[in-house]
Amino acid sequence: MTVRRVTTSASGDSDSPARGAAEQARGGASAEADPRCCTSVLDCVIDALTFEQTVALVDGLIRAGKPAQAFLVNADTLLRVRDDDRLRAIVSRCVPVCADGQSVVWAARLLGKRLPGRVAGPDLFDALLALAVREAYSVYLLGAKPGIAEEAARKVVALHPGLKIVGTHHGYFDLEDVAVVDAVRRAHPDILFVGMPSPRKEYWVSENLDRLGVPFTLGVGGTFDVVAGVRTRAPMWMQRAGLEWVCRLCQEPRRMWRRYLVGNARFVALVVREFYERQRDRVSSSG
Repeated sequence: MTVRRVTTSASGDSDSPARGAAEQARGGASAEADPRCCTSVLDCVIDALTFEQTVALVDGLIRAGKPAQAFLVNADTLLRVRDDDRLRAIVSRCVPVCADGQSVVWAARLLGKRLPGRVAGPDLFDALLALAVREAYSVYLLGAKPGIAEEAARKVVALHPGLKIVGTHHGYFDLEDVAVVDAVRRAHPDILFVGMPSPRKEYWVSENLDRLGVPFTLGVGGTFDVVAGVRTRAPMWMQRAGLEWVCRLCQEPRRMWRRYLVGNARFVALVVREFYERQRDRVSSSG
């Protein structure tokens, strides 16, 4: 089952400027005209886009110039959206909403939903840096512990010659600190990457989206740590097997055990419950 995506802007309009830009970037097809563009997993609406389509969509959003906030969905963030009314309202306005976790893709397919594949945050980060070089977009890195964003900036400039980074700032600041917002605004980046945990980054970006004035903002979690060499990303075979969380748990067991052991079990239970409810409803309707 696929769904039509209807977002609500802060002003109460059914379609935000960012959503309109998103539809233009898709080639002019609106969500109403193409109900296959989105799907829903555990009541969280996700854009059913390939990786390449996602990059093209972001390019269109940047060209449109209207501030847009993206959201990456994995098992943990999906549960947060389910439990947090404020976060759920924010995500309803995000463009795009991507399936970051392999578990979300598998859950969608088990439930008979259309989801082309995974759009992993670190991979999207790298692809958007390459896009920034090609299109002369400027980038700002905000997040992680002091010094990490600066080191990550040095690394990505070496990997992407010609990349224009207009600023960096750590993520350990008071969310009410307007100085950080002002610093980003003065830098005039085309892309803002935010390396902070959920829902902190979603709250902050949503609250300051218009004041930041950045065409596209993407939360990338712990990606700066990986790029800077503080942490390592799981090898490709673990990523493909949906075991990337095991690598992260081994590196930060005290911080991550509850998220992955308790959270993942709850996610699986909810997916299994929905699967059997759908099977039951199907049998009832056919009988």
